[in-house]
Amino acid sequence: MATVADLLRDAVARLRDAGSESPRLDAEVLLANVLGIDRSGLVAHPEAPVGEGQFARFSEAIERRAAGEPVAYLRGVKEFLGLAFATDERALIPRPETERVVQIAEADVARRLVSEPRPAGAPPIRIADVGTGSGAVAVSLAVRLRVRRMLDEVDILAIDDDPGALDLARENAVGHAVADHLRFAEADLLPLSEAPFDLVLANLPYIATSAIADLPAPVLFEPRHALDGGEDGLDVIGRLVAILPEVLTQRGLAVLEIGADQEEGIGRLVAALPGRWSCTVERDLAGLPRTARIER
Repeated sequence: MATVADLLRDAVARLRDAGSESPRLDAEVLLANVLGIDRSGLVAHPEAPVGEGQFARFSEAIERRAAGEPVAYLRGVKEFLGLAFATDERALIPRPETERVVQIAEADVARRLVSEPRPAGAPPIRIADVGTGSGAVAVSLAVRLRVRRMLDEVDILAIDDDPGALDLARENAVGHAVADHLRFAEADLLPLSEAPFDLVLANLPYIATSAIADLPAPVLFEPRHALDGGEDGLDVIGRLVAILPEVLTQRGLAVLEIGADQEEGIGRLVAALPGRWSCTVERDLAGLPRTARIER
């Protein structure tokens, strides 16, 4: 019977030959997932035998990974802001770069509730998560606001034009016990009948069409419509920016994730809006432009 060490040795070699950038990590994560343990258990017990059924499932996972399928799809889960989200082909895999959108939104809600007096009976702070996908942004924000006892003071609408993605978002909301505090809508961008919003959050497609073919193999397993932002990557983002005057309250804030080469492009889109608007772009940990804050 093969041991943990045997399987890892062969799997690492297979993934290295297939061109994986992290063959050891991929193999350990997939084997730990099949065995139902964490990676430290593999290190502590390399001599542990692996049953035939587990060996077969691990071998299948390694072959799928060698073909380029993302580890998150193979595991069926991806961590985001310390929370585990169900992931599959219905939606984009949550990424660390998007976590900043949630953090900015949480800080803005806290500012509105703590720093500014709210009269009794004031309506909830209205938040839209446009292109919710797996629901990572909306669900994470709801969970963080629940911890701060602010969840009852907000109304969060998660929006996507793909019914499959919305189903996945609902599943994640149920998994984190916030489904009763979120609403879901199938729409292209924002349903204008729901406007205005105090906060508009979005991680929309921002990769130029011409660059799609050059993306790493795992990314190509993700839904193309969640990646393809048109000729300059700003087609969908541009459509959202154009309607911000209609959908944002006078003191509203839009927080959008953008591509690393789109700081000037998003600035031009905002400058073209009627009235006076500001756009500031935060950089990520790699120093790249990543999160745009837009307000009147």
